[in-house]
Amino acid sequence: MSQGDKDNYTAKQKRKAQHIEHSYEDKGVPKDEAQARAWATVNKQSGGGEKAGGGGERTSSHEKKTVRSDSAKRAAQTRKGHSRTSRQSLESQTKVSLMKEARSKQIPGRSRMNKAELIAALSEHPDSRG
Repeated sequence: MSQGDKDNYTAKQKRKAQHIEHSYEDKGVPKDEAQARAWATVNKQSGGGEKAGGGGERTSSHEKKTVRSDSAKRAAQTRKGHSRTSRQSLESQTKVSLMKEARSKQIPGRSRMNKAELIAALSEHPDSRG
């Protein structure tokens, strides 16, 4: 009862299906049903026939390295607790985030400041300069 062409499956996938099929047959399941269940299991586990490592397009190792590096830089910046040197990056934060940063740096009068005043105070604060 095997449907479809199995040529696109790897040898490992074919062995796995055969093993699962024999296991079902040992439990008394008819051969065609066992074969159908085995291929359904292989498809469920591996997503079907042989794949080229994931999505359709291949990404060059240089691109992967660049993406990882950029991601690591962003993560490191986040771990620093939002210590920013540029006024522009302060402007991209929410007022709540700016207020937390001002509180951590003990900037006086912060509770009465609006967002623009918080940005100015944080960019002038000595700890904000790299």
